[in-house]
Amino acid sequence: MKCCGLLTDLRHPVPLKSVEVEVEVRDHVATVISNLTYENKEDKPLEAVFVFPMPGDAAVCHFSATIGQKQIVAEVKEKQKAREEYDDALSSGQQAFLLEESDQSPDIFSMSVGSLRPEESASIRLEYVTELAVQADDGLRFCLPAVLNPRYEPRGSEGPSVQVTSVPSSLVPYSLSFSARVSSPRPVSKVESNCSLDPLQYLNAEKTQATVKLAAGHKFDRDVELLIYYKDAHQPTALVEAGQTSGTPGSLMGDPALMLSLYPEFPKDAMSSVASCGEFVFLLDRSGSMDCETNDSSQQETRISSARDTLLLLVKSLPMGCYFNIYSFGSSYEHIFPKSVEYSEKTMEEALKKVGEMDADLGGTEILQPLVHIYNQPCIPSQPRQLFVFTDGEVENTKEVISLVKKNSGSHRCFSFGIGEGASTALINGLAKEGGGHAQFITGADRMQPKAMQSLRFALQPAVVDISVGWEVPQGVSVNVLSPPITTIFQGQRSLIFAQLTGESPEAAAGCVTVKYSLAGRPSQTQLHFSLKPAEDTGLTVHRLAARTLIRSLEMGEEEEEDGGVKEKVVEISVQSGVSSAFTAFIAVNKVDGEVIQGPLVRRNVPAPCYGSFYQCYDTASPPPPLKMMACCYDDGTNKLLLCYQ
Repeated sequence: MKCCGLLTDLRHPVPLKSVEVEVEVRDHVATVISNLTYENKEDKPLEAVFVFPMPGDAAVCHFSATIGQKQIVAEVKEKQKAREEYDDALSSGQQAFLLEESDQSPDIFSMSVGSLRPEESASIRLEYVTELAVQADDGLRFCLPAVLNPRYEPRGSEGPSVQVTSVPSSLVPYSLSFSARVSSPRPVSKVESNCSLDPLQYLNAEKTQATVKLAAGHKFDRDVELLIYYKDAHQPTALVEAGQTSGTPGSLMGDPALMLSLYPEFPKDAMSSVASCGEFVFLLDRSGSMDCETNDSSQQETRISSARDTLLLLVKSLPMGCYFNIYSFGSSYEHIFPKSVEYSEKTMEEALKKVGEMDADLGGTEILQPLVHIYNQPCIPSQPRQLFVFTDGEVENTKEVISLVKKNSGSHRCFSFGIGEGASTALINGLAKEGGGHAQFITGADRMQPKAMQSLRFALQPAVVDISVGWEVPQGVSVNVLSPPITTIFQGQRSLIFAQLTGESPEAAAGCVTVKYSLAGRPSQTQLHFSLKPAEDTGLTVHRLAARTLIRSLEMGEEEEEDGGVKEKVVEISVQSGVSSAFTAFIAVNKVDGEVIQGPLVRRNVPAPCYGSFYQCYDTASPPPPLKMMACCYDDGTNKLLLCYQ
């Protein structure tokens, strides 16, 4: 049995009392501000540790604490130095606050609030920016992760595991309030959610600004998802942002930053040549956690049934004459055919029958071994390989899995499906990004079919090749592209480019970017003219997203560097931009208050909501004791998550 974290003793007050979230959505970028209120109701000083989910692609850019009238703003420092400074502060009786990204996965953060005196309160402010993903129905998806499910640690893993402290959503002892303000150059048509919302309130006659709030009584039983729809959505845009006034000219934060959003439209004659060939390999997660319910709807659909339905739909929709195979995995893996076979009525019926019998009965989440096996199979000539992965993403070795997909990206495209509440955004988005495919999140049956069919359309689209980006800017201005090279383009999907603009330009200057590519042997291009005049009231949003993009790109390429200089470069960019990374952390020490905190420090783990089926675990020879302390555990023998009372 693997313990996934000891839960807070319910007889002690949980120090986290409330979470207030305000979201500012501007077109396709969201700025998220979270205020967490901690209060020590015990008679001894506390350290509160909260492990919680974050969007895997978020740029965390602010962390501060307010105690009484004092605000302590955290700085970004190299992670080990930050940890040592935090420990030194606590050991000397000072107050300190630490925020760091998990070493295993960028979508898990740990917040440590150190040395809260008895009856003392602290307000923690956390801020990040993130982009909104384009959906199959042209909506933009914002997701506030609330559910953090225990992550499976593969056999033989080295290094510390992610210590997830979780309770069922019904037992979460703190409240959540959520509001969002949406603005765009185009009218806001509607805002939908998987949660109950108060009616949308428009702020002007043009309907380009609106606000929305969570209805009263929200429970921590799901991630908070907003689907935002604009009229005439997905127009190409360019946004130039002025550099930081205190920044050094020539540096990332000192120079203007540019964000380009392009929506390439393919020629109709090229789209008519949709491929009817290909090798389609499906990989289905059958670990024990897939037996949990997908969400809290009355339908009580499990993750495995949702994944199975999606897979059945895709298998039925494949073109005749292609090749396919279906793998499933848990602690071990299986395949329906020894190797990929030609798709026909006979092979389809055989596959559908076996998929219909699949259940969440294969143990843990060992995804690496089947991936290695698939990549070791020779590709079929003239049949481009398309890999579809269905998983709830509850793994600890996220970076190792994504690295393997990236290493083999030249031989396939990877389309990923995150199944159920709390699916790892870092894993699902990372698989698709590094595998040149597309990511989908399925938390209910209502939007499953359009999402599945969109991914299949993308897979059947011939690969776009010979992609190049050209710039035309005034003399004296140079463009330093910060994004990785564009390797994948899909019809109607956004391509983002971040760049640093160096040099002086006339006030009315303009530039032009041209993306050239070839689809099905037909050369094509997308062009956008843009003004170099910086926009107003954007703060440093573009700079932070650009820094995040550059940091993530460097982190993914770390294993390929032999000189070991990647970490130093990432730390330099992270500290300069104030955006966290895998190698840095936010640290704040209250040096204003000279009063030393007396007495032994007691640690309290703040539970995050998790989603799944939980079972009492106690000695049946005696009656169950009163509820005192809980541990959320994974049982390799029964393939179940257990809620154990001690």
